[in-house]
Amino acid sequence: MCLLTLFITDIAKNHQVRKKYTIQLGENELVLKELDLLNEGANVYKLIGPVLVKQDLAEANANVSKRIEYISAELKRLDGTLQDLEEKQNSEKDAIFKLQQRIQSFQAGKAKA
Repeated sequence: MCLLTLFITDIAKNHQVRKKYTIQLGENELVLKELDLLNEGANVYKLIGPVLVKQDLAEANANVSKRIEYISAELKRLDGTLQDLEEKQNSEKDAIFKLQQRIQSFQAGKAKA
């Protein structure tokens, strides 16, 4: 039963991380849309620590696009991990259920004797 609890904990952690990445993906997609609205010569600044640093619009677009690509890949990886954990959890549940049935049938047989 401890293994089943471990799967539940891992699944919950996976959901938390996935939620964080989903929020970041939405924010970055919004930034990309905003960057697309700008004219070619527009000034773009990137916050690095407490300082705003001027950045080329094409570079900013590329950075945000790569970030979106990375986050999407992480979400896909997390989905695969989550599916694997859920399959293992279901397998453990089935094994526990079968074991419980065997115990009950054993006890029923013992009661008849």
